[in-house]
Amino acid sequence: MLGSTHGTLTTDSRRARAIACGEQPGPAVHGRPADVDDLDVSGRRLYGDVPDLDRFFRPESVAVIGASDTEGRPNTGVTRQLLGWAERVGARLHPVHPSRPEVFGIPCVASVAELPEQVDLAVLLVADPLPVIEELAEAKVKFAVVFASGFAETGEAGAAAQARLAAAVRRSGMRLLGPNTNLNAFERFRDDLDGPAIALITQSGHQGRPVFALQELGIRLSHWAPTGNEADLETADFLSYFAEQPDVGAIACYVEGLKDGRSFLLAADRAARRKVPVVAVKVGRTETGARTAASHTGKLTGADAVVDAAMRQYGVIRVDGLDELQDTAALLARARPPRADGVVVYSISGGTGAHFADLATEAGLRLPPLSAAKQAELHQWIPEYLNVANPVDNGGHPVGDHRGRKIIDALLDDPAVGVLICPVTGPFPPLSDRLVQDLVDAAEQTDKLVCVVWGSPVGTEPAYRDVLLGSSRVATFRTVGNCVTAVRAYLDHHRFTAAYRSPLDEAPRTTSPSFRKAQALMRPGQQLSEHAAKQLLRAYGIRVPREQLVTSAAAAVRAAGLVGYPVVMKASGAQIAHKTELGLVKIGLTSASQVRDAYRELTDIARYEGVSLDGVLVCQMVERGVEMVVGVTHDDLFGPTVTVGLGGVLVEVLRDVAVRVPPFTEEQAKDMLGDLRGRALLDGVRGRPPADIDALVEVVLRVQRMALELGDELAELDINPLMVLPRGQGAVALDALVVCR
Repeated sequence: MLGSTHGTLTTDSRRARAIACGEQPGPAVHGRPADVDDLDVSGRRLYGDVPDLDRFFRPESVAVIGASDTEGRPNTGVTRQLLGWAERVGARLHPVHPSRPEVFGIPCVASVAELPEQVDLAVLLVADPLPVIEELAEAKVKFAVVFASGFAETGEAGAAAQARLAAAVRRSGMRLLGPNTNLNAFERFRDDLDGPAIALITQSGHQGRPVFALQELGIRLSHWAPTGNEADLETADFLSYFAEQPDVGAIACYVEGLKDGRSFLLAADRAARRKVPVVAVKVGRTETGARTAASHTGKLTGADAVVDAAMRQYGVIRVDGLDELQDTAALLARARPPRADGVVVYSISGGTGAHFADLATEAGLRLPPLSAAKQAELHQWIPEYLNVANPVDNGGHPVGDHRGRKIIDALLDDPAVGVLICPVTGPFPPLSDRLVQDLVDAAEQTDKLVCVVWGSPVGTEPAYRDVLLGSSRVATFRTVGNCVTAVRAYLDHHRFTAAYRSPLDEAPRTTSPSFRKAQALMRPGQQLSEHAAKQLLRAYGIRVPREQLVTSAAAAVRAAGLVGYPVVMKASGAQIAHKTELGLVKIGLTSASQVRDAYRELTDIARYEGVSLDGVLVCQMVERGVEMVVGVTHDDLFGPTVTVGLGGVLVEVLRDVAVRVPPFTEEQAKDMLGDLRGRALLDGVRGRPPADIDALVEVVLRVQRMALELGDELAELDINPLMVLPRGQGAVALDALVVCR
């Protein structure tokens, strides 16, 4: 909608802007050399690199620095676990200790320099890893793991120590996991399980335990990356790597803070392109949670609304609890793509079905009424007085004989049904035993998703432990809430990836003609006057009212005649942020005398308030429309972000806004409007005509272009109100505030 872009950055200038943004092109992007064509208009990378972590997870040789076999010492337990892990992955292990001839019967060398071969992975069991990192660099070690704590999670001194460690790692060319990490990467993974696996990323090892325990329920895990403080390797690195692994069906993450927002989005984009589901718990929704996370890993948590929006833009499924992380990741890893998005609820109790249907519908699942023909078919086996429209109540007895399987097959045969959910509130042998066996047998013969909620608090029943958990085709849950969350995520993920068009592919790589005009208007470190801010909007094709800037009462009267009565008059100055509160706005002026009086009053107030003016704006009065706000702010993690919401004087009270991280597509701009609680106002309420939504989306896209092109030069943009006129009449920016960096 923005049209073609002309005017280009030279190779040198684009590279300079990339360096200024801290973004050097990586060594390889999607298998080809990276160059400046992989940068967007603001110099940021458009495609992320995939680190080669094969030798981290499957090394041929491992060195353990500080190895011990003295019982009772912490290093001894770690060394013992590493020995077992090295044996399982087929790696040669070399203990390193200055005063031990051997460890657990294996010859020990005194220093890194004495290692008998070049090693792939070094595990550091030392309090001060920095001197060892420099030795490892000399030995050309590929990967290192640092368990030691006392770094960025402890405050400024620790952060400085971590910065020195990170700098040493960068100079070495080695990749480092940690510091403040643990042994989770070296756990014993079950090798007797089949099917797609879950790959796990956590910043706190204990928070990954519930997902790791899924192996006890027959769900395979392939990797566990405990990223710790992320001085080097970060969540995004493992996310990119896992998305490329053919046996990974889903990636589960526990994230306390993101090291770099851009890197995370590039990795999430890679997973979305490959249709690999990513499920994440991201702490920091509350101020307390954010503060605790920072103290634990020493990272920015970012404004949670921005993090949430960024994750949704790239298809990351955000859940709140570790139990939801377990169940959602397990379902997404193993379930085939849906044939339809309709959900049918089937139970042996009308009350159970009705309750579940309420919760599912409230969560956004679609429960289509079954056709009259399908209901007639079901009534062959279910009494006529029972409801079979959806939810389907069988009354209980049919599940005890041949009718039970016929009902299930009939439901799965319905083309509108993609998911069958059977809540079993509690075991009721023998009916419940026969029911779950029929469900398991049917699931083996269909490509549709079959889910069971086993509501028993005991969980030791054979129907659950042996039959349901013994099936790789039935998704079994213990709570209704987790089932609903997981099924919605399953349908949303496949809907999202089927239509996914990466916004990175559409990111502008060259500047528009508006860019140079806009740059000339920017004033580093200053706030622009309303008049200058509107000139900036005009440069990007955003419509503003007819208006003139005047410096005398007589000029104001002449301007009003040219603009056309009625008019609005506003003081214009770089120091003014909230004109209405200061009485620096006069509306509905209909005569020359009113204009003269308004000019004198505005200048008197400004003089009294000590506000410097560049003049008074005489503006066209625009009344009929929906007041919206569109803006740009700078997020510490993601850089420029674009916001749209209900505007006017109550914008801070209503706080009804949606946010996206540029670049985003036109469809994603439209989706922003769907996030608003007051979205119906744009469709027309109480006899008002529908608003010009296309014009509003056009403004959002043009503001996005400003955010991308001006980058760090633009600290804040606030168009409020943006008056969205009736359909076909456009949108007008009535006021604007711009702060330059």
